[in-house]
Amino acid sequence: MIFLLSVACTPQKPPDQLTIHKDTFTFAMSGLYKPFNYKDFKQDGKLSGFDVEIGQALAKEMGLKAQPVTTPWETIIAGLQAQKYDAIIGSMAVTEHRKKAVSFTRPYYRSGAQIFVKEGNQEIRTPDDLRGKKIGVVKASTFIDHAKEYSPHIVEYTSDITALQDLPTGRLDAVITDQVVGLYAMKQMNYPIQDVGSPLTMEEMAIAVNLEDQKLQEQLNQALETLIANGTYERISYKYFNRNILIDGEE
Repeated sequence: MIFLLSVACTPQKPPDQLTIHKDTFTFAMSGLYKPFNYKDFKQDGKLSGFDVEIGQALAKEMGLKAQPVTTPWETIIAGLQAQKYDAIIGSMAVTEHRKKAVSFTRPYYRSGAQIFVKEGNQEIRTPDDLRGKKIGVVKASTFIDHAKEYSPHIVEYTSDITALQDLPTGRLDAVITDQVVGLYAMKQMNYPIQDVGSPLTMEEMAIAVNLEDQKLQEQLNQALETLIANGTYERISYKYFNRNILIDGEE
């Protein structure tokens, strides 16, 4: 998920106070980003999704109890800096701006910004066809920057899925969102939408920890490497996407 967040100035504690708390690994996400992280109301609102299972597998590998939590995306980095949780596993794209506020692990998947339109739409076939159109995007995301390149008519949403739902109704002409999210909605949730052309960008998503927390960053990198090597990562990825979104997302 490619979001712009302001760099908070919360004072940081010494590194030895920033590492994993006791026997629990707490990791945050928005809970509004299906299929990566969402509340499954078929299971009493239990947090589910790719990000959740990756976090749980990492916790198990580190010998810790997993505790996924949700928080508003606009304040997710501030919450990390305030030590409300140990890490962010919420499909956060690595950007130079964010590197000033958090430290990132190695990428745990790759994807890009994609244009989606109503199924059967013949008017929008290239990015240039977005000129003057009404475009839906998620709040505080870099998808907004892409949209503004083409049109001043931007509608902001708290959820990508909600934005995609407005395409068939005609409330929007197009949505710019993560390619994997849109394709999942189209193929797995049977949304009457279609993708337009190639992704506008390709991004690397990584786990964020506090800047000074090098110990946790190293532990997560080591655990992630193990999950990739022993097949756990691929099993989780195939469960949700029927492909390996780390390897298959490489350029």
